[in-house]
Amino acid sequence: MGEGSLRRSDDRLVAGVCGGLAGWLGWSPFRVRLLYVLVSVLSAAFPGILVYLVLWFLMPGPDDD
Repeated sequence: MGEGSLRRSDDRLVAGVCGGLAGWLGWSPFRVRLLYVLVSVLSAAFPGILVYLVLWFLMPGPDDD
């Protein structure tokens, strides 16, 4: 899929989760952020905040080795 391991990005608005996913998928960070917001808002069954927080704690930072 993308380049290397899945980790948070320096290209961040909050914690770099969407930027990290974008880099891993090879997509633009804007596209991933837009998709995340749309899915979170349009789907009552998708706990967007909870998923974001879990990924924030599980994904290593950009400088973590």
